[in-house]
Order: sequence, then structure tokens, then C-alpha cells
Amino acid sequence: AAGGIVEQLYDPEDGHVGPYRVWAVRQQYPGIAMSGSIGDLVAGTVGVIPNPEQSTHTVDDSWYFMILASDGIWEFIESQEAVDLVAKYFPNVQEASDKLCDEALKRWRA
Repeated sequence: AAGGIVEQLYDPEDGHVGPYRVWAVRQQYPGIAMSGSIGDLVAGTVGVIPNPEQSTHTVDDSWYFMILASDGIWEFIESQEAVDLVAKYFPNVQEASDKLCDEALKRWRA
């Protein structure tokens, strides 16, 4: 309806592979595997929402950490799993971040 199509990437040797993505008709872009992409006006022309959802939370002493990550993480790791993994290495935020990225990369390569 918005001028895009939703299908998997086509590989000449393997056929359709990977997650379903939003593409411009007869184009190899944007090829995005989500319904929203902050500020992505090209993807916005084919139905991907370029405006982020916003909410407000009060951060207080009960918060141990907050995970801000891109689709490279969330495509492969569920929210609760990410929380559990980061909590395991808290308060070493660098190690927690590295482990989270390493796990997402491992799953991407699988």
C-alpha cells in the first residue's frame, strides 16, 4: 500500500534467504527487516515508519542498567535474554556490552 514489497532477499544460488525485509519495488534498497527505522526517509517512502515511538520513564536508584541497542542485537536476542546476559556481567558494563554483541554476532553467523 505504501509502495514497497515485503519478501526475503533472493540469492541466485540459495533462493530466498534470511528474514523478510521491506524493499522498494524492483530495487535492492532499503532491504530493512523491521517496521521502523529512526529518521530513514527512504525507507519511509515504502511503508517503514521513520518516526520513533517515544515514552518517558523516571530513572531512579532501583535501575541497575538500561540497554540501548540497535536491530543488530534485537534481531537475534530477546529482551529478557539481553537483560539476563547483561545482569550476569554487571557492573562491568564493557564486558556486558561485549558479551551481548558477541552473542548476537554468533547467532547472525549461524
